[in-house]
Amino acid sequence: MQHLTNKRVLLGVTGSIAAYKAADLIRRLQDAGAEVKVVMTEGAKAFVTPLTFQALSGSPVHENLLDKEAEAAMGHIELARWADVILIAPASANSLAGLAQGRADELLNAICLASDVPLAVAPAMNKHMWADPATQENVKQLAQRGVLFIGPESGEQACGDVGEGRMIDSETIITRLSELFTVGSLSGLSVMITAGPTREALDPVRFLSNHSSGKMGYAIAEAAVEAGANVILISGPVSLDAPARLTRINVESAADMEAAVREHVATADIFIATAAVADYRPVVVQQEKIKKKEQRLTLELEKTTDILAMVKAEYANTFCLGFAAETHDLENYARGKLEQKNIEMIAANLVGPGAEKTTGTFNSDLNELNVYWPGAELKLELATKTKLARQLVALVAQRFSIYKEEHKESAHTEDNIISLKSH
Repeated sequence: MQHLTNKRVLLGVTGSIAAYKAADLIRRLQDAGAEVKVVMTEGAKAFVTPLTFQALSGSPVHENLLDKEAEAAMGHIELARWADVILIAPASANSLAGLAQGRADELLNAICLASDVPLAVAPAMNKHMWADPATQENVKQLAQRGVLFIGPESGEQACGDVGEGRMIDSETIITRLSELFTVGSLSGLSVMITAGPTREALDPVRFLSNHSSGKMGYAIAEAAVEAGANVILISGPVSLDAPARLTRINVESAADMEAAVREHVATADIFIATAAVADYRPVVVQQEKIKKKEQRLTLELEKTTDILAMVKAEYANTFCLGFAAETHDLENYARGKLEQKNIEMIAANLVGPGAEKTTGTFNSDLNELNVYWPGAELKLELATKTKLARQLVALVAQRFSIYKEEHKESAHTEDNIISLKSH
């Protein structure tokens, strides 16, 4: 089981004889699905060479506070933004003191100060250093600030003493680290997400479209990656950078999006349709620019394919979450779509005049959602789309787990009926 799939672990190695254990830890983290980058203190380099960790991690080892190779020489900021979690293992007595005092004299300390992601430490030192009142006071302060302590354990130490202070084993570190992330993850699952608007051409220079910014869909894609999923993001035209660690497929029209979905949906466990796909497109696309001649221009439109309904009809076992943006009567329309499309969940929000008071306008970074599924509902209160996406993905993971269990029981019942008939 991969507990850290798609997680970015920044591993800090400090000046302890246990630094050699970090080599095994890197491999174990990678086996658990994590991407690892290493930061070494000056003390750590006295025990193990950076080349060792570079070979194991597959990435350059970071050592200098002001790195001329980093953007604007601010490597500590770049690494702080990169990480999903910072793990210091081994954490020496000196490194704990530096963290407690808020020092930024080395790269690792500066990264910890500049980061807002979880920080975990695996202490390793002589038993007397660990028991010293100064060290214990530092541990108390750091724990109160939310730092996760993993170990140390008791046992024989390099100096010959026996007692508490040994760095704990790699498996325990990884288990505790994985507990920092959302329970009910999507680890190992394939998730397909559509996002943004579509554009339906009228002529070579004009098109029909809508106000969708794609922000909600992109936030959900990022949250699904964080939850360990293998994500395919099919995106209409938006001015957003693709989240890292996923496959992005750019499309233009509803037909393009339908084709991309059909090509990849067979492998999807979960399909999340956030895209604002055009309901209608011109029957005829003019080959030349339409000239401004008549007072009125009549366009003949035809329906596009309902992609979500198509997926559920052709891939009945795919767990489907739809989206509904409505100007009024939100619950009735949303529940109507839930039933008509025969999908598992639908997330709905109000748009249009007056909606900006509660959910923000189009292109806003804020939103709120009412999520419906058969016989139940949940309101996700106004929040940033990033936070909302994490809440929604956690709910999807929970509902998907229940869905799979129900289908497993249903399949078992059908097998029993067939078995009885055969006798």
